[in-house]
Amino acid sequence: MRHRLIVPGAAVLSLLLVIPASAAAFHPGAPGVGDTYYPESGNGGYDVSHYDLRLKYQPKTDLLEGTATLLATTTEDLDRFNLDFGLKVSEIRVNGKKASYTTSGKHELEVTPAAPLEKGKRISVVVRYAGKPSEVKIDGYSGWARTPDGGVVAQEPDAAVWWYPSNDHPTDKATYDISVAVPDGTQALSNGVLLSETSKLGWTRYNWRSDKPQSTYLTTLAVGKFDITKDTTANGLPVINAVSKDLGSNADAAKASIERTAEIVEWEEGLFGPYPFNALGGYVPNVPAGYALETQTRPFYGAKAFDKGANVSVVVHELAHQWYGDSVSLKDWKDIWVHEGFARYSQWLWSEKEGEGTAQELADYVYEQHPADDPFWKVKPGNPGAENQFDIAVYDRGALALQALRNKVGDKVFFKILKAWPTENRYGNASVSDFVKFAEKKSGKKLGDFFDAWLFRSAKPSAGAAKGLAIDARKVPVAQPKSWQSIAATNDVHEAHGH
Repeated sequence: MRHRLIVPGAAVLSLLLVIPASAAAFHPGAPGVGDTYYPESGNGGYDVSHYDLRLKYQPKTDLLEGTATLLATTTEDLDRFNLDFGLKVSEIRVNGKKASYTTSGKHELEVTPAAPLEKGKRISVVVRYAGKPSEVKIDGYSGWARTPDGGVVAQEPDAAVWWYPSNDHPTDKATYDISVAVPDGTQALSNGVLLSETSKLGWTRYNWRSDKPQSTYLTTLAVGKFDITKDTTANGLPVINAVSKDLGSNADAAKASIERTAEIVEWEEGLFGPYPFNALGGYVPNVPAGYALETQTRPFYGAKAFDKGANVSVVVHELAHQWYGDSVSLKDWKDIWVHEGFARYSQWLWSEKEGEGTAQELADYVYEQHPADDPFWKVKPGNPGAENQFDIAVYDRGALALQALRNKVGDKVFFKILKAWPTENRYGNASVSDFVKFAEKKSGKKLGDFFDAWLFRSAKPSAGAAKGLAIDARKVPVAQPKSWQSIAATNDVHEAHGH
């Protein structure tokens, strides 16, 4: 028999008075951070400080099992929050208590904790899950690539959703512990320092740690059979490079390229300041792709990047990203120039160092190769649009802007800017407009119109001192610098990004 409790009006009023006023403020966190190009990426209401991932992966079946623990702090009063994730979840706990959950949108995991979460509180979120990541399609695409002996995840702008739940946007960086068990005889590579490697009951577990802030898309995992070399830099940082054992005829070219990682980082430190992380290296799995990606501390290089032999230039590019893109990351994906323009320009500086064409000669060549009516000039590096985010103009026109800046402010000031930017903004996020203000402050010049011409107008900037290019229009194209083919070989990098 049911009884209805009838409460007198005065009693109702007294009950209402004892309910905390803050209770009315609890609300669901936003399902995205409001990114211009990818509004569903990331989530509102909390900030993650650390991810602990304990995984088990079976290459034969592509089955990934995992328990992810997120340590975070609420930034709002929440009665619900979202994670970005694509695999099947079996249990979620928030602060040790079971939480309810459901899915929505393309990759939204909606979590309702047992009790509301007050703003400014530290929370722990544990998610148990399993699935075959290569079979999970988002917009008809999977960011997890199977290989003959394993699997690899290295994509931009989305990668995490295929293997762990996260706040998937560069504005929420965190540290990582990644523990991966794979069958004996198979290796698991990830970011940072390898803390331990142990074998038990036919499985080998690899424990990796990244102790500096890291964006979700820069987190990588590669499972397979690799030839691995280990070393240390002059100042003691561990260097781990790996090339797939079944890479075939490209293996030696790949090794000859990535084995120069420590040398290149040493050179780049002279340009950009101290290396910002605790480890370095690179890996080349048997993935039939020509692109590379700046996965933090250990860039990914597709096998086809070495089809034409050693490709040191692409290594220079991805390692420059450790400063420009990894340590200092964009605020919004429309700010991609603060990543790619600088990484491309590092290749021009390497060419200059190697005596294979100065940065000015490369700038002249790019400028002259694209007439005024070329679609190249229609793409605006400062805000190219999601469809053109990785267009070659973002790279080459973006690098042109930097050579023009170098000419306009002089070498002394320019290289001061180049080093000070990643030093003063280390582990943070920044926009194109932030860099413009920074360059103005360091140079003492008003540069708004200058950057507007190079980054925000759909037109070819005229040559001349005002635009930072001292050359005149030429009837005969400039000669192709020796390094151009190796630099152009990295142009396919944009094919990997987006989906």
